Amino acid sequence: MAKKSKKREDRLSDLPDSILIRILSMLCEDTEDSKKVVRTSVLSNRWQFLWMSVPVSLEIEFPDHIFGPPGKWERDVLDYLISTHRELNYWRSCQKIKKFSVVYDTRDPERFVKDVDLWVYFASKLANVEHFKLRCEDGYVFPQFAYKNTSWRKLDIQLCTNLNPLANVDWSGVVSLSFRFIDWTDGVMEKVLSGCPNLECLKLYQFLGVHCLEISNAKLRKLIIDNSEIDECDLSLEILAPYIQNLKFLGPCRRIYLRNVASLVNVVLDFDFCFGKEDPLQRKECTCLKELFHNVVHVEKLELGPRCIQYLSILELEGWQPPLSSWKFLQLGTDLEQLNFPGICCFLQNSSDLKPLVIDGDKYQSTELLLKYTNKDEQIRRFETRDFNCSFLHLKTIKILKFSGCVMPLVKYLLKHAIILEKFITAAKYKRSDLYYVKMVQELLSIPRSSPQASVIFSYR
Repeated sequence: MAKKSKKREDRLSDLPDSILIRILSMLCEDTEDSKKVVRTSVLSNRWQFLWMSVPVSLEIEFPDHIFGPPGKWERDVLDYLISTHRELNYWRSCQKIKKFSVVYDTRDPERFVKDVDLWVYFASKLANVEHFKLRCEDGYVFPQFAYKNTSWRKLDIQLCTNLNPLANVDWSGVVSLSFRFIDWTDGVMEKVLSGCPNLECLKLYQFLGVHCLEISNAKLRKLIIDNSEIDECDLSLEILAPYIQNLKFLGPCRRIYLRNVASLVNVVLDFDFCFGKEDPLQRKECTCLKELFHNVVHVEKLELGPRCIQYLSILELEGWQPPLSSWKFLQLGTDLEQLNFPGICCFLQNSSDLKPLVIDGDKYQSTELLLKYTNKDEQIRRFETRDFNCSFLHLKTIKILKFSGCVMPLVKYLLKHAIILEKFITAAKYKRSDLYYVKMVQELLSIPRSSPQASVIFSYR
């Protein structure tokens, strides 16, 4: 008598939908992975529609760099467009598209504008896209229909030179907004911000064309302005932002003013003024710098870049006294040139509420500007003879990155005035020789400390 064949048990298909969807979601990191998830629909009736509930990530990158015989590029592009449009037709069935990225950088940008418009229409009208990223060749006009969308939560637009909504913007779902290389015209930024009532984070890269940035969005807490990819710029910017808590400003500018920023908590300033050749630090820049530091005295965390440290040293040479501050955390980015020590100490003596202090010595900046006002020997003499009378009543941790022997005078100053210090951490970047660092450690350990409980921790970065 023949044995009855046992039906193989499909334990995976017996799992609840929520678990199966979770498993499939872990596979969707890019477009190719998302296609694999769709292929699971052929496994059985049980799997046929599960993929529609999986948040997928899609990317369209226009095929521009194709080598081969004449006509191959045109054929490949046409095949790519047909395939892409066909795929988008079924991707619209997804309940949610986690990220949809369009990169359109081609030798013939005007020829395929209608295709890009179709992709933008898919992202804004047909599909439920959560994060939309659009990087287009210069000259692409962002379509008017895309200024109204409520499903986007993150929007990243790059290189669209024509951003000009004719009616009101409605991006009510957007919480994170990023623009890069946009030619702004009057009134456009105001329209965009007014159409994002739930915006929490605004990132502006290579930001030009706006002189007054007024942000009244009550939920917007983070502002990043990054012009670091620009060598020079004539940006003179006034920022009015009563609700901003986190501000980061990087790169060159002409002047920057902060107004009505009482809510600021964390600030990063790593800018570089674009000076005239005849007067490196003009009166307007001096006034701007002093006002800028006055407007951030209330923040809890401040980070300054190497050029800002040099500006502090120049202002200190002119007799300027920094305002009293309530900073709890301070990070200074500098290459630890002794030229900067007087400016650093002058700044620190009015920062008595500090708890941790970080000095990042891995931030190189040419000293050409500072040497127009003084010389190294003069600065060393001033640092050694001037009495920076202060005590750090709350400073418990000091950390110096890229530690070397030239920083010892500054270390002596810090250990002398940090009366409740608990940890002095140094991180050396390079191992020159064991003997070199042994001597440096010995010198460091021999420096008198005002705090008896202060421990010195020496390590390699």
